[in-house]
Amino acid sequence: MIKKELDSFYINLGIDQRLISLSKNIESDLSDRFGQIDQIAEYNQLKVLHAMQKNKVSDVHFAATTGYGYNDIGRDTLEQVYADIFHAEDALVRPQLISGTHALTVALAGNLRPGDELLSPVGKPYDTLEGVIGIQETKGSLSEYGISYRQVDLKADGSFDYDKIKEAINPKTKLATIQRSKGYANRPTLSVEQIGELIAFMKKIKPDLICMVDNCYGEFVELIEPSDVGADLTVGSLIKNPGGGLAPIGGYIVGKSEYVENAAIRLTAPGLGKEVGATLGLNQALYQGLFLSPSVVSGALKGAVYAANLYEHLGFGVLPNGSEDRYDIIQAVTLNSPEAVIAFCEGIQAAAPVDSFVTPVPWPMPGYTCDVIMAAGAFVQGSSIELSADAPIKPPYTVFFQGGLTWHHAKYGILMSLQKLLDKKLIQV
Repeated sequence: MIKKELDSFYINLGIDQRLISLSKNIESDLSDRFGQIDQIAEYNQLKVLHAMQKNKVSDVHFAATTGYGYNDIGRDTLEQVYADIFHAEDALVRPQLISGTHALTVALAGNLRPGDELLSPVGKPYDTLEGVIGIQETKGSLSEYGISYRQVDLKADGSFDYDKIKEAINPKTKLATIQRSKGYANRPTLSVEQIGELIAFMKKIKPDLICMVDNCYGEFVELIEPSDVGADLTVGSLIKNPGGGLAPIGGYIVGKSEYVENAAIRLTAPGLGKEVGATLGLNQALYQGLFLSPSVVSGALKGAVYAANLYEHLGFGVLPNGSEDRYDIIQAVTLNSPEAVIAFCEGIQAAAPVDSFVTPVPWPMPGYTCDVIMAAGAFVQGSSIELSADAPIKPPYTVFFQGGLTWHHAKYGILMSLQKLLDKKLIQV
């Protein structure tokens, strides 16, 4: 009876019966895989819970501070919770960090000086960092401050080019930035184990090299984090995984105390560092979002695995494929035409709890070099732990899907993306 009512509800929401039948077949084959995801979520839930209990989190830590934010015990305790979860010496967790790009910029600018060189041993970083580094000429870039940049691309198979990395490291190389997720590149996401191997290789060549990991989209996907395998700095956004969908803004930087403090000085001012920064009543959302994060991430992971298997079944290229291990929540689907990309994003938007009536269109978004389409009917603007999809409108016309605060919402969003493709006769079922 429940299955019949559920099918009827999907049909009433606009999903074709053929897609419902296909979905059932795919989902039944994923029960073991979903069980593994649940076990990882359980482990990470206990890890977060233990850190909160260890630091005696109380409702007094939810109180608002204003102005300078001196003696904000909620802020300071939250940062210790993050440090404990990531097994790091220190943490900077602030609503003043407005995005992952901002958190990375603060970490880079705080720890690099004129004459230093920044190395990316994993190819070009995410588009919005191009202006930060100076790859794209931009006012205020690191390049303007005399900080040079060197890049070593991954090999064709996605592996590290260790020979060229060794050649690239020189006396000026101060910091290596390692992007865990693929961004808009057609390459595999890096596992924490792979990141650890790369860090160990570079540290053997230059022991004082600062190794920073852009951890966006990767938190709580595995049992360990980059800080467990030698990363000096691990950086991310609170409107992605660790905010659990409740954090309305913010970013984090965890790692060695010296490097975290350098970042704090850049965020605030020399001589002030971590001592200031009011939390304005946001602490409860940051704590509660962190607590929920492992469960939310597991739902997003299930959605990504489900999407890969459905689209792969229909003949589309997917990365990762339906059976590969997962190291972030992002699913790339190569749709081969701008019309298909737009239809996919229309489906994700139509499935949203917020702004479901809006039609997403490509537009010249700041920080990107081509038109980008973004679908995100989110409670928090730009929150990509919520059901969302985005794509640069350029060949090979790959869309990047992520998020879903619950597995069931992710499932419906993916079905609606297929429905829009079916409506426009861009797929056959």
